[in-house]
Amino acid sequence: MLLSLALVFLCGMTLGKIFEKFKLPGLLGMLLTGVILGPYALNLLDDSILAISPDLRQIALIIILTRAGLNLDIKDLKKVGCSAILMCFIPACFEIIGMLIFAPILLGITYLEAAILGTVIAAVSPAVIIPRMLKLMESGYGKEKSIPQMIMAGASVDDVFVIVLFTAFTGLAQGGTIDLVSFLTIPTSILLGLAGGAIIGLLLSLFFSKVHIRDSGKVIIMLAISFLLITLEHSLKGAVGFSGLLAVMALGTAIQQRKHDVSKRLSQKFSKLWVGAEVLLFVLVGAMVNISYALNAGLFASALIFCVLIFRMMGVLVCLIKTKLNKKERLFSAIAYMPKATVQAAIGGIPLAMGLACGDIVLTVAVLSILITAPLGAVLMDVTHKKLLTRSDGPKI
Repeated sequence: MLLSLALVFLCGMTLGKIFEKFKLPGLLGMLLTGVILGPYALNLLDDSILAISPDLRQIALIIILTRAGLNLDIKDLKKVGCSAILMCFIPACFEIIGMLIFAPILLGITYLEAAILGTVIAAVSPAVIIPRMLKLMESGYGKEKSIPQMIMAGASVDDVFVIVLFTAFTGLAQGGTIDLVSFLTIPTSILLGLAGGAIIGLLLSLFFSKVHIRDSGKVIIMLAISFLLITLEHSLKGAVGFSGLLAVMALGTAIQQRKHDVSKRLSQKFSKLWVGAEVLLFVLVGAMVNISYALNAGLFASALIFCVLIFRMMGVLVCLIKTKLNKKERLFSAIAYMPKATVQAAIGGIPLAMGLACGDIVLTVAVLSILITAPLGAVLMDVTHKKLLTRSDGPKI
């Protein structure tokens, strides 16, 4: 495993830097590293690291969501009002509808299989979006109208929505029926996750005020509690909805509200952790890619991805109808809501593991969606934000 980790970090960082030299997102180089090192190419990664790959990717997601929470000011979020709530599920619904229209035509699958595929593809990636939104907040772009904050919040919540739908549709595909009660876990997952994280964040703020602990110690405590929250989510499955990832983000936000100076220092600590976590996340995602299968299904699957992306962007524009955002700002919001990676990496292989007939095509489209939309969305955000967003006072980066 140690050799595999060395290859992941050294090769991933190297290729990431090479891609950045060519004005491309470093994560594309990291994804390519995973493809090259993975079991479908050179097969240089130990089975043990592939076995714990989901857990490592979960840790990376916890780190970036905690950092997002530590930088998310509730006052800023209130400026965009209900649009932030609509962004949590409307774009995903539009994308699933697009999948139901085009997937049976392009891939020859059933409507139920298209629904399963739609729920896998419909989630955006906090791991791609949030770091860029944080940079925009630091540099002042779009901050006056709270555009980065709105996108960050929506990107963190819509994952919960689509995963519940995914669970319902895969259950139906296995010969069961859709349990309407399961849909009640969508609001409970969101509400209990936010409430639980906020309460723990407030308690931690009080604890940090009473007990002197170095910032590094605070980071360790927050990570440990985050791991417990994710574990709680898994243990409550089937009983009551609870989003551990939302709780993690709410925990950071509560600390930001009560201990602003502390949250800024902790955010810097988590940004340093993200340097390594980002490499792990995207290299291990790339290692999942079955090159031969992806090439065989590539043309029609790629066309499908672009078709449903148009539907997603339409959904974003619908959410922003009654906002004060101008046309350029709305266009940027739609672009920023494109990237896929985290959820697709986490659940893309589940239908195949369940033995569903659509398993191979779901995994292939999931991986292709990462390879297409993650770099495309990242590049477009990097290239367009200065032209489409207004910059308020803040240091240039």
